[in-house]
Amino acid sequence: MARGPFVFLLWISACLFLFLRASCFYLPGVAPQDFHKGDVLRVKVNKLTSIKTQLPYSYYSLPYCRPKQIFDSAENLGEVLRGDRIENSPFEFKMREPEMCTILCRIVLDGKMAKDFKEKIDDEYRVNMILDNLPLVFPIQRNDQESSVVYQHGFHVGLRGQYAGSKEERHFIYNHLTFTVKIHKDLITELSRIVGFEVKPYSVKHAYEDSWTETTRLTTCDPHAKRMVTNSETPQEVEEKNEIIFTYDVEYVESDVKWASRWDTYLLMADDQIHWFSIVNSLMIVLFLSGMVAMIMLRTLYRDISKYNQLETQEEAQEETGWKLVHGDVFRPPLKSDLLCVYVGTGVQFFGMSLVTIIFAALGFLSPSNRGGLMTAMLLLWVFMGLFAGYTSARLYRMFKGTEWKKITLKTAFMFPATIFSIFFVLNALIWGEKSSGAVPFGTMFALVFLWFCISVPLVFVGGYLGFKKPAIEDPVKTNKIPRQIPEQAWYMNPTFSVLIGGILPFGAVFIELFFILTSIWLHQFYYIFGFLFIVFLILIVTCAEITVVLCYFQLCSEDYHWWWRSYLTSGSSALYLFLYAAFYFFTKLEITKPVSGMLYFGYMLIGSYAFFVLTGTIGFYACFWFTRLIYSSVKID
Repeated sequence: MARGPFVFLLWISACLFLFLRASCFYLPGVAPQDFHKGDVLRVKVNKLTSIKTQLPYSYYSLPYCRPKQIFDSAENLGEVLRGDRIENSPFEFKMREPEMCTILCRIVLDGKMAKDFKEKIDDEYRVNMILDNLPLVFPIQRNDQESSVVYQHGFHVGLRGQYAGSKEERHFIYNHLTFTVKIHKDLITELSRIVGFEVKPYSVKHAYEDSWTETTRLTTCDPHAKRMVTNSETPQEVEEKNEIIFTYDVEYVESDVKWASRWDTYLLMADDQIHWFSIVNSLMIVLFLSGMVAMIMLRTLYRDISKYNQLETQEEAQEETGWKLVHGDVFRPPLKSDLLCVYVGTGVQFFGMSLVTIIFAALGFLSPSNRGGLMTAMLLLWVFMGLFAGYTSARLYRMFKGTEWKKITLKTAFMFPATIFSIFFVLNALIWGEKSSGAVPFGTMFALVFLWFCISVPLVFVGGYLGFKKPAIEDPVKTNKIPRQIPEQAWYMNPTFSVLIGGILPFGAVFIELFFILTSIWLHQFYYIFGFLFIVFLILIVTCAEITVVLCYFQLCSEDYHWWWRSYLTSGSSALYLFLYAAFYFFTKLEITKPVSGMLYFGYMLIGSYAFFVLTGTIGFYACFWFTRLIYSSVKID
């Protein structure tokens, strides 16, 4: 690699390191905040989410209690793309001052309000809130382990059920919330830090005497009479003209958990044994492939090279068969070499983005407290890695004796991003049609286009210029003017068959971890085990490289020298299995019923699979590129 791009990569990494370090330690809400007794704690509300529809909505899209004025919190690019809509709320607590049955507001449902609540209850929407940058969670006791607790994001809008003796299903709303704020108190300064934010929701048909006024006391829960809500035996039904009174309790619980470790509870993986099993399973695949590669390299290739170098006469050479016979054609430029250059350049761009992102995440710089930080970092890295995409595609293009480097650079800058952006634009239009807060606003769309056209494209051209200016890569052997005829191949060396076979092992190395990633994305669960992900990513690289080298060797031994595209497609075909697994996951694990939600799922998984194809294909291509140059530079060609 040229010294210039390498220095640029170090510069970008240093800048991102400083940016993320600042994000982790100096952003408001991320640095520790100390509270005195009686200090005001303001709860913020986030989007309503559902695993059944995958369409987020603003909290105030439902007729919940509102503050006098609604303010939007500042959101980064990643938060907006995730559909986060963080706003202020009427919930205001006072540090270490418990509250009981505080009345928030009273509403009377009209037809539209009742309909909206019922729809969100049917679709199992959850309410998300934030206090001191900690998400609100609902603790659930696991049945298999007494002391184990699982945390779910937010709480459901309501539930469906029947009254005793009735078969008709009704809708009930959770209108009473019991908040638990866990605090870590400094015994010397008496200052407190928030280390947990939990809730238990109840549905209660509140009652009161006489007519409603601002000073009305409830009979169903009363702080003066020490009457608390502990169950939902008399639930609040959602029907037109029904009155709903929203109330809440707040209790403070001292915790031994320190502020620096407050996210550990949320991110604790109870099933880490499965991840270790995944890694052991993947390592077995790697060891198997490594054994085959070692056998080829040490025994077969060594024997072949020794034998070829000892042949003295042309007659003896003509009697030989194997990979040496195609030395005059093995480096012949492939069909559609321009397209191959574009895909390899894009793959290098994606590889650089993935590697740096996972490393920073594994080191802890992409803190979960910095919501949207992961996606923002990925977008910025993708943009800056355009330099390497242009450099790689132009370098390869020149090796193929190409002359129009600007044309190939333009294709590299636009082909993959334009495809992704087109799919994303269609999906965003579908989300707009559903009036969901997940739709990317026009301003954010403009920002994405700006990053693409004003930063990424110029960097691709800079890389293309640097790559084309370098001397062309010399082939280790000369290419014949007349192409050699390829003999008839065995059925198992059929290109389609070998390509499909080649993708199975790379997919097999990552599919267990893929399950957890899909669960995190589509079932809204915490995923922060980037250490495991980094190991799996390294295993994926080795697996893609080794399976491609093995199949490339068998192909060359069959005197088939069309290895360029086949090496890319062999490991890239693992993306096909990824998409098929995503379809299997959709039908077995998800409960999505709306057509629009299904289209969103498969649209986003198509984008993910396409990116995975480009990534793995490039790894396989470069492994085969290195392998062919190594073996053909080791034999004496007359």
